[in-house]
Amino acid sequence: MIPAIILFAVTYVLMLVFSKYRPIIAIASGLVFIVSGMLPLNEILPSIDFNVLLMIAGTMGTVSLFIESKMPSLLADLIMKKVPNVMWAAVAMSLFAGVISAFVDNVATVLMVAPVALEICRKLNTNPVPFIIGVAVSSNLQGAATLVGDTTAIMLGSALDMSFMDFLWFKGKPGIFFAVELGALISAIILAVIFRKEKGAIPKSTEMTKVTDYVPSVLLLGTIVVLIIASFIPDKPEITNGVICCSIMAIGLVYSVLRKKKLSAVLAPIKDIDFETIGLLLGLFLMIGGISAQGVIDAAANLLAQFGGGNIFVLYTVIVWASVLISAFIDNIPYVATMLPVIAGIATTLNIDPTVLYFGLLSGATLGGNCTPIGASANIAGIGILRKEGYTVKNSDFFKIGIPFTFAAIIPAYIYIWIFYGV
Repeated sequence: MIPAIILFAVTYVLMLVFSKYRPIIAIASGLVFIVSGMLPLNEILPSIDFNVLLMIAGTMGTVSLFIESKMPSLLADLIMKKVPNVMWAAVAMSLFAGVISAFVDNVATVLMVAPVALEICRKLNTNPVPFIIGVAVSSNLQGAATLVGDTTAIMLGSALDMSFMDFLWFKGKPGIFFAVELGALISAIILAVIFRKEKGAIPKSTEMTKVTDYVPSVLLLGTIVVLIIASFIPDKPEITNGVICCSIMAIGLVYSVLRKKKLSAVLAPIKDIDFETIGLLLGLFLMIGGISAQGVIDAAANLLAQFGGGNIFVLYTVIVWASVLISAFIDNIPYVATMLPVIAGIATTLNIDPTVLYFGLLSGATLGGNCTPIGASANIAGIGILRKEGYTVKNSDFFKIGIPFTFAAIIPAYIYIWIFYGV
């Protein structure tokens, strides 16, 4: 277990220091885990989240057609027409991403909303880096608001046998949805403070961008609708969302070939898929699989369980804030999967209602990824989009938005959950 922890820690330090080479570092580390035997051969494929990788590839292809149609430019015109200055444009884009992310996977949300944010920044001649970071962290926050918002929310719903409505109203009390929305309200204020110097007036153009083709917009909207419908299907294959996104991209590619009457129409959307981001995630999945196989995540979960000493408030506090810290560096899916049975065991031993601990786990694990640029797949996707546009995202660029945003969202949720479910 010690060599696995050391390799994992060194890899993360290298990725933070040498941000340009993150995909290479992550894949190299993943290979070391495999070659050294810390990640057994039979654990390699189960460690890789092919659903996320296919979602990114498929959505990026569809988004390429969406951008080509000039629809993001029209949406940018419409948003700019409604907001008074750059600051409110940034806040509006973040809130827009948050609303979509309550119903659609966080990564898909970032890939869909980022083109609109980029187009706004082009029209305003302003730096898109903070805009896209705001979109990414907002999408991570809202993933815990509903049963269909994130994989971890689905896992919690299964553990507590919760329906979609239980996230809004559970056991006769306001549900975790309102804890997330309270955090979203406070974090929106924080974003407004962060962007407070961006008071440049937005030029009000009377001429709207003309969309050249509405089919890509229909395909993208169809992706959202089908993903929402699929989220209600019980016992579906884990790869379902990825297959949906890739299938809709394939429809878009066939349509593009028929419309342009040349096979080369397929190449541009394929080239727009960010294979560096996919490589980085692949490496991270292998690393996390390695430390999981060596028992590191299990040990962390059991250690958290011991800290409470039988005091529910202390245990709740430890779970929330340790989850924030751990999820800043470890994908929250294997962590939450490990912690759910641990919490069930604690509740049985102490003879308590585990709801407060479960909700604390979900809120902390979901928001912790916003602390670092590599703490969540949505962050990685957003930074990958910026990199393709020629922008370098420094760690400091991310920290000055992600960290205050995280605390602004988690503190109200932490208090809310304890008041309604802990007292």
